[in-house]
Amino acid sequence: MQKPLPVLREHIPLAPRTTMGLGGPARYWAECASLDEMRACLTWAAGAGLPVQVLGGGSNVLFADAGYSGLVLKVGLRGVVFNGATVEVAAGEDWDGLVQCCVERGLAGVECLSGIPGSVGATPIQNVGAYGQEVKDTIVAVRVLDRQTLAEVAFAPAECDFAYRQSRFKGADRDRFIVTAVTYRLDAGGQPQIRYPELRRHLSGEHPTLATVRDAVLALRRRKSMVIDPQDPNSRSVGSFFLNPVIDAEAFAALKGRYPRIPHFPAAAGVKVPAAWLVEQAGFHKGLQRGAVGISQRHALALVNRGGTTRQVLALAAEIRDAVEQTFGIRLEREPVLVEESGR
Repeated sequence: MQKPLPVLREHIPLAPRTTMGLGGPARYWAECASLDEMRACLTWAAGAGLPVQVLGGGSNVLFADAGYSGLVLKVGLRGVVFNGATVEVAAGEDWDGLVQCCVERGLAGVECLSGIPGSVGATPIQNVGAYGQEVKDTIVAVRVLDRQTLAEVAFAPAECDFAYRQSRFKGADRDRFIVTAVTYRLDAGGQPQIRYPELRRHLSGEHPTLATVRDAVLALRRRKSMVIDPQDPNSRSVGSFFLNPVIDAEAFAALKGRYPRIPHFPAAAGVKVPAAWLVEQAGFHKGLQRGAVGISQRHALALVNRGGTTRQVLALAAEIRDAVEQTFGIRLEREPVLVEESGR
């Protein structure tokens, strides 16, 4: 099979390119540093009848143990341009590096999103959020490459269908667009907004600055092994494996009748219940082991790889999901993307 560009490589291990360290090899691999390279690789794959899986930072993906039989296209676009309080960032840039840069420049709006692994291009797809902030509140434009037409187009926030950990790029238009750049509008000289109770408690007695909020968020995330650290085996995960479920008021009232002390938070569509609490109450404690995989010793939502397989992780996840559903009548939704060998 003729290779289209020198950027294309064959039989590349995927496990070292993900934060969980799982998955077999990619039949073809290309790290694209330009739109032209991306277009050429997409055209070649279409001509060869091969599926294409786009990869960012590898922090929210699970590849099959057998690997991937098509082309894994790594987004390697780089570039950061500040214009006052607005910043346009290429999709391949490191997210936490951007947050640090914004904090150092006195630009408020993303400081609570410190320490989240992955690339900038993933942030609008997931509508990344933590500690009371979501990127939808700062995004003013998302540029994408249409995989069907190979044209680059831009979407305004209202066109992105942002919701809790959701967007059109993850929902209705999943696998149609590749995010190429994101523009954020931040608050120059703005004060941090401390909305999340845990963060507020951690900063109690302090007059928070952007820098102290960033430090506090990083400390809280490290305490839960939610900052990637090669020396911390509990961080060998995809972060939270399940989304916090949002249930309607009637369902929550029934649940609270059975569990009066159930923690909860207001949500746009009802009441948000911490998935970690549900997992632990269903009998799955921190540090639990299932062969060479298990639950983090520091966070009940983080499934960790201790030398196991994707199949083992999925089996444990299914066991947890079924137990929570049987106990509470709530079916947890998996957060990471599962990529099957054939791309289906």
